[in-house]
Amino acid sequence: MAGLGALSVGSASARESAHAALPDIDPLRPLQLPSPRLEPFREALVFPPKLAGSDLELRAASSMHRFHPDLAPSPSLGYGGMDYLGPTIEAHVEQSLTLRYANDITTHPLAADVDSRLHGLSDNDRTQVPTSLHLHGGVTAPQYDGNPELIQRPGEGLVHEFGNAPGNGNPSGSGNHWYHDHAMGMTRLNVYAGLAGMYLLRDNYDTGTAGNPLGLPSGEFELPLILQDKVFTSDGRQSVRSTWTTPQGAWDPATPGDVGVVNGVVWPRIEVARGLYRLRVLNAASYSVWNLYFGNRMRFWVIGSESGLLAASAPTDHVRLSPGERVDLLVDFGLLEPGTSVELRNDEPVPLAVAQRGTQVMPLFARFDVSSAKGFTGSVPQQLSSAAPPPDVPDVVRNLTIMQLSRPSSYPSITMSLNNLRYTDSDIELPRQGTVEQWNLINVTTEPHPIHLHLVTFRVLGRQSINTPAYTAAYPLPDLGTRWTPSADDFVTSPMRAPEVWETGAKDTVIVDANSITRIIVRFPTADELGFDPDATFPRAAVVDPAMKEPAMEHSGHGGGSGDLQGYVWHCHMLDHEDHDMMLRYRLVT
Repeated sequence: MAGLGALSVGSASARESAHAALPDIDPLRPLQLPSPRLEPFREALVFPPKLAGSDLELRAASSMHRFHPDLAPSPSLGYGGMDYLGPTIEAHVEQSLTLRYANDITTHPLAADVDSRLHGLSDNDRTQVPTSLHLHGGVTAPQYDGNPELIQRPGEGLVHEFGNAPGNGNPSGSGNHWYHDHAMGMTRLNVYAGLAGMYLLRDNYDTGTAGNPLGLPSGEFELPLILQDKVFTSDGRQSVRSTWTTPQGAWDPATPGDVGVVNGVVWPRIEVARGLYRLRVLNAASYSVWNLYFGNRMRFWVIGSESGLLAASAPTDHVRLSPGERVDLLVDFGLLEPGTSVELRNDEPVPLAVAQRGTQVMPLFARFDVSSAKGFTGSVPQQLSSAAPPPDVPDVVRNLTIMQLSRPSSYPSITMSLNNLRYTDSDIELPRQGTVEQWNLINVTTEPHPIHLHLVTFRVLGRQSINTPAYTAAYPLPDLGTRWTPSADDFVTSPMRAPEVWETGAKDTVIVDANSITRIIVRFPTADELGFDPDATFPRAAVVDPAMKEPAMEHSGHGGGSGDLQGYVWHCHMLDHEDHDMMLRYRLVT
């Protein structure tokens, strides 16, 4: 077992070719493929348009997007007529929404980066781009959940039905969801190219309008912020390659960027009035974890996590956010003088194996410029929702492992794995409907991993460090494909650390730190509670074109299987890891 493995520089011809495309090589970081030097704060932040209603259409299409004034437009993907990302969808709790999705993609901006050697992919996927729309955080019937094997190619689509029920265990009805592509083996490329957007679930208290009962900022004072990091080529194109060691067309387990992007704008400036703002922050990166703070270390308040509001606002001066996680913040810019500025920054250390490439911390996202205008003058609400009930005593305790396996004789030489299994293995979790389970997520790697469960929300109980060498020595690892989930309780080296303040609400994604156990507790709902059968089977070829309102052509199976599909998935939300092979299926059985 190993980390990301040894790094090699690659051939001289490859280096010369890459040098021709990217001339600004940093001699102190010779393994890196850096972006061109770009001046920050050249452009004001833009916000996606809002989309609301009970019957919506959303099409994925190819486009061109300019990320910075000094970069040429880059080929991109977008939803709903946008040239990058998608509109912010606003829905209401318990009010169903029909979303008619269609794939209109003509060319993929990262077609050359498709690794057809990953399971479920072929060279055909470079041109006949597979997609699968997933509502992340949604309580969604399995046939509408964005199963990675239920794909839609160009000319195909799927009519999704979203019931918009609040997350299981969420005392507040509202939610801070998002939607993104989830196609097998292509998720990292499709999302990086632009297929992501916010989905805000409202209720009668968190209405998103002026005068809402909670007294929260709304309208121009509620800002959706989709954070990403990227690498750009010298001609302005998006690039998923950050190192010479990965040739074009080869999967890379770590693709950190060196440029901060917010809502599709490189290092934007954001003009704010003197008052309270609500920031809906999403980490939509492929790989990077960030520790976010303001440059002056000013205090702000956490009011919600992924799946609803906290019981009470919690002051802090930083939040740590991994890919897929969201956080709901209140920031008082009225504490700053007109004409002053403050930067949103990051100081999360780079994992050791990636730092060995020469990768450094990407330190900056945006600058907030405080005007003299009067903003929202309400106060920070103390009570936000009813307190969550204490965690139930679990009916079942499961140990699950997060692994990075070095296999020099195989391609790729590194395999990301859960439980020492491949996605196609049949040894899956089968929680019973109506039961409470504790999942002990045991990370034996040298880097953090965000773990996401589809359909359900959970509570974070806490974390403990473990002696990984002793643990793995006591339980030798079998061949890949044989479950390896021994308890690590005898190898803990620290007391239980409580969840951070931004993790105290209902969550669907959690950071599992290196060499540690993260314990979560989740209740798996019944079919009667959900209003649908979570264990129903559904055909992988039941694809409907929303424009034609009739079945489209059937396509061959994707993801290495055929026949009907069943259940949900849980996975690492580092999209590089999800694509190979840190994702497993699970079912809710009776």
